[in-house]
Amino acid sequence: MLDRLQALVDRYEKLSELLCDPDVASDSKKLRDYSKEQSDLQPAYEAYSEYKTVVEELDAAKQMLNEKLDDEMREMVKMEIDELAPRQQELEEKIRILLLPKDPNDDKNVIVEIRGAAGGDEAALFAADLYRMYTRYAESQGWKVELMDVNESDLGGFKEVIFMINGRGAYSKMKYESGAHRVQRIPATESGGRIHTSTSTVAVMPEAEDFDIEIHDKDIRVDTFCSSGAGGQSVNTTKSAVRVTHVPTGIVATCQDGKSQNSNKEKALQVLRTRIYDMMRQEEEAKYAGERKSKVGTGDRSERIRTYNFPQSRVTDHRIGLTMHRLDQVMNGEIEEILSALTIAEQAEIMEKGE
Repeated sequence: MLDRLQALVDRYEKLSELLCDPDVASDSKKLRDYSKEQSDLQPAYEAYSEYKTVVEELDAAKQMLNEKLDDEMREMVKMEIDELAPRQQELEEKIRILLLPKDPNDDKNVIVEIRGAAGGDEAALFAADLYRMYTRYAESQGWKVELMDVNESDLGGFKEVIFMINGRGAYSKMKYESGAHRVQRIPATESGGRIHTSTSTVAVMPEAEDFDIEIHDKDIRVDTFCSSGAGGQSVNTTKSAVRVTHVPTGIVATCQDGKSQNSNKEKALQVLRTRIYDMMRQEEEAKYAGERKSKVGTGDRSERIRTYNFPQSRVTDHRIGLTMHRLDQVMNGEIEEILSALTIAEQAEIMEKGE
């Protein structure tokens, strides 16, 4: 570990030199790449710098105990050791986590797709609830939400909603949300007061940038149509809605949220590129699924990952056995505790496997 840390320190300091180089400062790509690399290394660099200071101070304090000291000074040195020793352990644990293999997509924006699954109108209403939950969580993180496409149900729910979350580290948090979300509650349309179980599915994909996936004009088919809302009524009479088909893969993306055909086409291409990238990423991960499958998981969208029980105000994440009895706050976007627990569980699993 110390060898890896020293290599990290050397690289960080080299990047500091490069960022002061006039040739780098005049090259926007190099400047951006080096700045990002240094920013990624900074937490581990700072933790290691503090760790070295703590170790030096701890060694010095222990050596002082071997010297002739009066009782008061000896007691002060012991108190200092009692403070420094736990801090050394904390920093060692922190550094181990910082040195774990990092998902290259963690810093990316995400495109999220939520669909009502089993349960008809109630599933669509729950899909809308999940959309509001993620929107509020994104706002609490200082992230920006951009609606890409929505297909509303007659009762105001979402049969399907696609949106982008723009914010550094969005994928590192949101990736754990892919899967089937189950709700247990009494639907507004239920006159007998019976509890129904419905399901909505969530897919979280790291946004594909131009250099990740290149789409050629010859490989796509673009169709335009009039956008429509709940019940199929026309929202406008111009063909501003766009459907883009990637012919080689058969992957389709539509967008009708914007008023402009060009705007909708750009958004549809953004979704299309991300879906193609996600398909390729999942195919690559599937090769190693047998030996690397995680309990936490971020890929199987048919897996039931969480239950929201309204009568008991209970939320249970089935992957890590976490149960919370504050459903109202969770539905209001307060999901950081759940996501942090999932992150810690995955880190512990990686450390246990020695990856």
